[in-house]
Amino acid sequence: MKLGKIKTKKITWININKPDKESIQYLKDNYDFHPLDLEDCLGKVQRPQISEYSHYLFFILTFPVYNRQTREIESSEVDFFVGSRYLVTICDGGLDTLDIFFNQIKNDEDQREKLMLSSHPANLLYEILHRLQNYTFPMLDHVNKDIEAIEKRIFSGQHKTMVKEILYIKRNIVDFRRIMQAHKTIVKKLMASKNNFFMPDKMDIYFSNILDRTKDIWDILETQKENINAFQETNESLISYRLNDIMKTLTIISVIIIPANLIATLFGMNIQSPFTDSGKGFFMVLAIIFSTMLAFLLYFRTKKWL
Repeated sequence: MKLGKIKTKKITWININKPDKESIQYLKDNYDFHPLDLEDCLGKVQRPQISEYSHYLFFILTFPVYNRQTREIESSEVDFFVGSRYLVTICDGGLDTLDIFFNQIKNDEDQREKLMLSSHPANLLYEILHRLQNYTFPMLDHVNKDIEAIEKRIFSGQHKTMVKEILYIKRNIVDFRRIMQAHKTIVKKLMASKNNFFMPDKMDIYFSNILDRTKDIWDILETQKENINAFQETNESLISYRLNDIMKTLTIISVIIIPANLIATLFGMNIQSPFTDSGKGFFMVLAIIFSTMLAFLLYFRTKKWL
């Protein structure tokens, strides 16, 4: 198991990456956690939730992770146990941010004193949530750049090849929204517990900042959703316009060729017809056919159909 522990005089931070039965057994032996909460830590819940007990608070949050191979935004789960003198974080291994921050605190005495000499773990919890939120913004920026690139390519005549790219972006925005959807509710419930053992009043403003940033992320996702939907409609309109233009051209060609075929068929019948006895009959029939076709072309031009 990959279990890290930082202990100070005031609080203890235990960080578990990719929990297994051994690490969950350690928590069971050393802390009075509900068995159902520990069971949730072993499986992938994929559903943010919060549970409050008399001596600790348990909540689950999911965060987006970009898979470069599949170009898909996936979900990574982080579980939190918050008590009066401890903080336990459990990650499924999808996020490097939590491990990096844990190692920074472990190796940097100044940061450790700043964040862990408080008598409450709320300050450390705020810093973790703040960093996890910061982790999402580069992905949001990347989605914005993808949308801008889509816009340029659509209006540069590449609308046919953009259908699949637009669907990729729409899928990622939908996944991103699904992952972040419950964050606002969880943070509000967390703030509602501020009068309990672990949340001093002075931390209220900090968690209000977490809530505001959660709303900002959601607003950005809403804007991205509206933009990509608008560009999808634009792309479909351009494709539809191009198809209509092609169908119009083909229809005009068909209309021009039909009378030419009729004339050729009439003069090709095995009966007496004008010009058949003339040595120049073939060329005269061709002239009639081309004259008819030209007349139709001129008519379409006057109607501005061409």
